[in-house]
Amino acid sequence: MLSREELKEIAKMRGEGAYFVSLYLNVNPMTNVKNNYVIHVKNMLKDAAEKLDKAVMKKITGDLEKIDSYILTNKRGLKKGLAILSSREKKFWKEFHLSVPLKNEIIVDNTPYIKPLMDILDNYQRYAILLVGKESARLFLVHLGEIEEYTEVHSDDVPGKHKKGGWFSLSEKSYERHTDYHVSLHLKDVIKQLDSFLSGEYVGRLIIGGSEEAFGKVKAMLPQTVADKIIGTFQAEMFANIKEILDKVEPILKASEEKKEAETVEDLLTKAMKNENAVLGIENVLNAIQEGRVMRVVMLKDYNQSGLSCSKCENLTIQDLTSCPYCKGDMQKANYIVDLLSQKAVEQGALVEVVSQNKKLLESGSIGAFLRF
Repeated sequence: MLSREELKEIAKMRGEGAYFVSLYLNVNPMTNVKNNYVIHVKNMLKDAAEKLDKAVMKKITGDLEKIDSYILTNKRGLKKGLAILSSREKKFWKEFHLSVPLKNEIIVDNTPYIKPLMDILDNYQRYAILLVGKESARLFLVHLGEIEEYTEVHSDDVPGKHKKGGWFSLSEKSYERHTDYHVSLHLKDVIKQLDSFLSGEYVGRLIIGGSEEAFGKVKAMLPQTVADKIIGTFQAEMFANIKEILDKVEPILKASEEKKEAETVEDLLTKAMKNENAVLGIENVLNAIQEGRVMRVVMLKDYNQSGLSCSKCENLTIQDLTSCPYCKGDMQKANYIVDLLSQKAVEQGALVEVVSQNKKLLESGSIGAFLRF
């Protein structure tokens, strides 16, 4: 499964004279009639061959042939998106089968092109869904558009519903106390399972479903650290299927993401204007990365910028320079400077956050960063 730790290791890779071929392909069967992505790949490989220098082409011919062969012989294993990073000279091959579609593109460079993968990690974070009832509960993990049922908790000791009232509000006091006691034991077991799950997985958000009575009582029993992860609730029956559950939580997730992005940008702009460990604009971010001060990069989706890269210290800039101001090395053209920026940020342990759309960030240069100091 795609992870930040793995991308961090990939981001450290350098060609040292060799080249990497990075292919991103939309293989979604809903939008690719009769597997026409095969034709797209052949056209992309052909265009790359025509545009590249002959010396570079000679180095990557084996990569292109291997990618072409792989696409033709592995059709059944594909999902919606496919990413392949290849360098035969470096003996490196990595493929990612994703349940989210990707934009078709092929990049040949001295480093692996991983920005689309980092975008996916940021926009498809892991989150948990707890569907709870009086005597059973179901726990799900959702990541990269896929949902997996983690476990089911069932308690047989909870008494049935009394004919004069509901299971959380019974008319007879003794029966009510008896029922609440067993329900509480059941919910404690559910919370124990939830806590175990959250401690073993990186899950930043939690959505609780069931009846209002059920998730209301669960929320009251949760530790504060877990309760702080809740971004919404929904009503559903315990026997609801996976599609029904996803349909219920998608609006909650979308609203939460939009709110989070708006708050992040507002915080970035405020701190940058007050000069409180934050900067705006590509050149300021590049300078901060060169100095190792970046804690988190925030950029608009699809933002790109060409510039220059130092052949010695890998300093990045958009200024028209012939020599590096840090080491006097030669400056070389870099078409994908935002990707190189992102890679360096990941190498330094910084986060890269992608914002789908935000007018204020667009007007402020489309990129900014929170700084460590």
